[in-house]
Amino acid sequence: MPRKILFVRVFASAPIGISVAEMLRTTFPEYTVEIINITSLLKRRPDILLANIWHMLRNYGRDLLAGYKNLRSAFLSTPYLFRQVKQLIAEQVAPNQQDYIFTFQLQSLFDASTDFLPHFVYTDHTHLANCADPGVQLRHLYSPDWLALERSIYHNAALVFTRSTNVAHSIRQQYDVPESRVSCVYVGVNVKTWSEARNGRSPSDRYAQRHILFVGTDWERQGGPDLVTAFRQVQAVYPDARLTIVGANPQIDLPNCQVVDRLPVAEVQFYYEQASLFCLPTKLEPLEVEFVEAMAHRLPIIATKVGAIPDFVEAGVNGRLIPPGDVDSLARSLINLLGDPERLQTYGENSYRLAKSRYNWSSVGAAIRNQITTTLGQTIF
Repeated sequence: MPRKILFVRVFASAPIGISVAEMLRTTFPEYTVEIINITSLLKRRPDILLANIWHMLRNYGRDLLAGYKNLRSAFLSTPYLFRQVKQLIAEQVAPNQQDYIFTFQLQSLFDASTDFLPHFVYTDHTHLANCADPGVQLRHLYSPDWLALERSIYHNAALVFTRSTNVAHSIRQQYDVPESRVSCVYVGVNVKTWSEARNGRSPSDRYAQRHILFVGTDWERQGGPDLVTAFRQVQAVYPDARLTIVGANPQIDLPNCQVVDRLPVAEVQFYYEQASLFCLPTKLEPLEVEFVEAMAHRLPIIATKVGAIPDFVEAGVNGRLIPPGDVDSLARSLINLLGDPERLQTYGENSYRLAKSRYNWSSVGAAIRNQITTTLGQTIF
């Protein structure tokens, strides 16, 4: 009888990869979870890495020079590297294929499926889903060859699990995967909540502090400049309002504005606990777990109506949704909510209830186990 699950992720240190590995161990306690880190496989093959530089320049050289693509994503998204990774995984798994019950892949950058094992995918994005977001143009997309390979990821999987409903819709509609093979199971939280860390609830007076929190690493894409412009309008009404920026390092000269830069996940918790309101006015978003982490810390949210965000921000219930790039609407929403601590607290409690019921790894794991068990058959578990 097979006794292992093979979990394939791109990076060893990414918080989501660590959380999913633990979720699999907890969800399938009768099996050992063996992990393949794709970046570790590639480090053993400098010949592939060197050859991929040429393929990257061939596919995306002009776009890199024009600033339409960044170096890391272009390097990881060549058809050549896609095919090499698939072959490397198959070569590693084949000699001991009888040891595994199935393979489980995080994200949809490569295809970790084999010809001899059931395969499952868990992802927060598709490339074509980006087309639904404002400002995205065809030149921002990857090569047609890579898009065809991305399609194979979903069609080679027994089931595709997604972290948001918009991505599930994209896989069904844009990649022609049958509805029965796509399931939105959402995502858990990668940091401790206030209740877990302090064994109690956060103080209600935090909502009267007029303290805005931004957590994100991609300052431009995630709407950082828009938030700064809106914050100037906020300060004209509330001179005591504060803005804390965690994860990015913009050069800003504003009173009551603190820039923290990147921190380990565990240390970000402190800033969630101190904030009155979470704001991430992003312009393009697959699914950022920072939203879910903010909800788990009882924070109301102001965000943009793009990507997965409407899954977890319901206007008038736990926050406000604004059009991307609309700085005046952003400023009005901030001013309105910062002046109403009672509403902030109500929104914060609603955020927490949604996070607790839907966005936790126990719920995600239970949904995944149930559907994998149904697909493979009860008798093998």
